Amino acid sequence: MKNYIFKILVAGNASVGKTSLLRRYVDGMFDQSSIMTVGVDFFTKEINFNNSHCLLQLWDLGGQERFRYLLENFVMGARAALLLFDLTRMPVINDILKWVNIARLHDINLPIILVGTKLDLDDVIAVDDESAINLKNTFNMIDYIKTSAKTGYNVELVFERIIKQLINISRY
Repeated sequence: MKNYIFKILVAGNASVGKTSLLRRYVDGMFDQSSIMTVGVDFFTKEINFNNSHCLLQLWDLGGQERFRYLLENFVMGARAALLLFDLTRMPVINDILKWVNIARLHDINLPIILVGTKLDLDDVIAVDDESAINLKNTFNMIDYIKTSAKTGYNVELVFERIIKQLINISRY
C-alpha cells in the first residue's frame, strides 16, 4: 500500500460554505452556526483509497479580504485546491480570478475543482451549470461539482475526485 500526504487548499469568498463542507467531510456533521474563519483553519483526514493510504491536510482559507495578505505563506506546498462559490449568488469573475491566483501562486498547474455550494437551497439557485462550466474551463480547472454540506450531497465525491487526480499525478 502506498502512502501519500496531500495538502489541499479550500478557498473562496466569505460565507460560501468552506468550513461547512470541511466539517461535513471530516466529522460527518453539519453545523448551521458556523462562525467566520479568521485567517486559516486546518483539518486532517486519513483515508484509504484504491490501495493507497492518504493523509489529507485540508487548509480552510478565510474568505475575508482583510486576511488575504496572510494566505501567501499558507499556499506553499499545496498539491490541489477546491474553489468554492455559493450557488445562490452569481460568482464575480474577478473574485474567482483572485482565488485562482492565490491557489496557483507557487504552481501554475495546481489542480483545482470548482465547487458549487448550498445546492439544498434549490428555490434560490442563481447559477446555471453552463455558467459554472464556463468558469471551470476559463480557469483550466479539472472539474465542476455541485454540493450541499447540509445534506452531504456530493461532498465525498469532491474529495474522491481530487484524491484520484493527486494519486494519478503522483505516479509519474
